[in-house]
Amino acid sequence: MKKLDKLILKSFIGPFSVTFFIAYFVILMQSLWKYVDDLVGKGLDTITVLKFLWYASASLLILVLPIAILISSIMTFGNLGERFELVAIKSSGISLLRFMRPLMWVALLLCGITFVFANFIIPNANAKFRALYSGILIKKPALDLKAGTFYTAIPNYAIKIAKKDPDGITIHNVIIYEQQNTLQDNCIIAEKGTMQLSADERYLEFTLLNGFRYQERGRAQMLDSASEFIRLGFTSYKKLIDIESLKLSTAPDSIYKQDSRAMNIPELSKRIKDLVVDNDSISKEFTKDVNEQLVSTNVADSVWEKIPAVKPSANTKNFADLIPDSVETAVNDGALRIVDNLKSVLMFSGNELEGKKKDLRHSKLIWQQKFSISFVCLVLFFIGAPLGSIIRKGGLGMPIVVAIVFFLLFHLLNIFGEKLAKDAVIPVVAGAWLPVFVLAPVGIFFTYKAMHDSQLFNKEFYYRFFKRVRSMFGNLLARK
Repeated sequence: MKKLDKLILKSFIGPFSVTFFIAYFVILMQSLWKYVDDLVGKGLDTITVLKFLWYASASLLILVLPIAILISSIMTFGNLGERFELVAIKSSGISLLRFMRPLMWVALLLCGITFVFANFIIPNANAKFRALYSGILIKKPALDLKAGTFYTAIPNYAIKIAKKDPDGITIHNVIIYEQQNTLQDNCIIAEKGTMQLSADERYLEFTLLNGFRYQERGRAQMLDSASEFIRLGFTSYKKLIDIESLKLSTAPDSIYKQDSRAMNIPELSKRIKDLVVDNDSISKEFTKDVNEQLVSTNVADSVWEKIPAVKPSANTKNFADLIPDSVETAVNDGALRIVDNLKSVLMFSGNELEGKKKDLRHSKLIWQQKFSISFVCLVLFFIGAPLGSIIRKGGLGMPIVVAIVFFLLFHLLNIFGEKLAKDAVIPVVAGAWLPVFVLAPVGIFFTYKAMHDSQLFNKEFYYRFFKRVRSMFGNLLARK
């Protein structure tokens, strides 16, 4: 390794380390805002919180690496240009691509790291995150009851409160629905009360004031709805609800491995093949069901040729005039029956087929994104490095502004491409690689400009250009 390569690498490592951790922290905090309400007040231990943060942050790496590469490459070459080191390097006959070469290998290495995370680490982290989050979501419902919304996480109960005081215990206008069996529902309505967990955290205790309890008594085995109705008024009533089943669960990760985002490339390939087979079988079954309803499609053409054609008379205006009055009712009823059957086929088989197609497109999109998201790191490097050499400004000022613009462009293209691919507006490959297709020409353009010492961001260049344009227009006006 030559001294020039060591100089470039040393200049890159510092900005990359700083921008990586800053971007990682900012994106992590921004992503965790939507989970704050689900975490606060749950009484989670430190290990559970650290696991939650680790699993949630793993999937953010594929966003952090591209922006870190973009910002650090702009800063590195901007600092070299601001200190006139780029001028010295170019004056010695070394081309831009030559002193970019060591960072190209670093960018390729980071592309490989991104692919490893996207294919192996992130799928496993997503499965563990969903398993942990589902357990946290329903832990300690006493502190998760929201005013004006029915809470239905407790089996066979639906609880609604109109207001909760700041102490988190006193509640107002309480409604509790309890289903003991499929025929009878019990209901408790109270003006106010308190709620808190029992000492062993197994029961949710309600102490209700000034209300009524409506209860139905009957046998669930009876086919009719005959029951005994009881209305009980109270000034104070205590209700215990067993929440043992809602404690933080440790469900196995395999339950959530059916999601495409929790699969690696071999698993996705197998899933895609299975979905293709399922779609073919559903399509064939759908066609068969439709043909069974349309009798005409099951008759060979040779049979239709033997049937003599019916010549309409002068008074015939539509097909209904060809049907005799004696069979008109039967024909209409048969047509309506066929339409109803076709509607049922379209409703069930059609919806199932459309759901399978969406699942197939989503799986193909995830498969493609594992490659495209890693290739974006290289594309953003070829945008950042030439931009830094053109701008020739170091620090965190101009490089941050320019990097944010291009990162937002990349992020929006990624979101739009994913959305359009899922909705079958564009092919899956185009949706997954849309950021690369758009940003790669930009990187080639900036690299070309940097290799030819472009003054693309030099305000003096634009000042002289507009000055020439103004003088040219002045001369034209003077001639007239």
